[in-house]
Amino acid sequence: MAEYNTEQFEKDCKALGVTLSDEQIRQFLKYFEMLVEWNEVMNLTAITEYDEVMKKHFVDSISLCKAYDVTQNKTVIDVGTGAGFPGLALKIAFPNLQVTLLDSLNKRINFLNEVISALGLTGVETIHGRAEDYAKPGKCREKYDLCVSRAVANLSTLSEYCLPFVKVGGKFISYKSEKITEEMNTAQHAVKILGGKMDGQVEFTLPDSDIYRNLFIITKQKSTPAKYPRKAGLPSKEPLS
Repeated sequence: MAEYNTEQFEKDCKALGVTLSDEQIRQFLKYFEMLVEWNEVMNLTAITEYDEVMKKHFVDSISLCKAYDVTQNKTVIDVGTGAGFPGLALKIAFPNLQVTLLDSLNKRINFLNEVISALGLTGVETIHGRAEDYAKPGKCREKYDLCVSRAVANLSTLSEYCLPFVKVGGKFISYKSEKITEEMNTAQHAVKILGGKMDGQVEFTLPDSDIYRNLFIITKQKSTPAKYPRKAGLPSKEPLS
């Protein structure tokens, strides 16, 4: 593996209250190398420059710790994980988490499986499939303490995909990169229908940057009605309102 200057990355993590071991840093560097290598033959990310990946993918993923106690042994599902953000990065930084990575593209799942194997990670699984299918009873419905997603979709749509996975009493946290007051107001009714309650947001900039982030928190108060999520495509085309 090439030599990398990890000083800024370690400093950023410490600013979030996270101190990584030498082994964890090695795992993040290997993850970075595999991301860039695989990205040459398939579209995983538009961000490939070392410093940007460390900040905008890894530190950004880890920043969940500003809104959730990641030191507990919790079950987490990352819906629409893509190249593993935030779920796989969270697993490396917080090995105590039991993480499930869900994505609808099999080539992304193949990449994630290779990274998991190369890093020797345990307590992490991948699922190739759509959220609409795996949130059904008998699959992964209401199985997790926490659902996270960095997927780009409005909050009403994301809530319909994600809240069905969450146990009553658990949380869904959406990573946003903009202020979403209007979107939040629009989603209030949808969240309530799905059994959730808006529990606030944590706004901040990533360490040593002006990159705005917003972790939006929804608590699951009661079971999601069985008819949700609706069939493929509908949550995006016709968001609950």
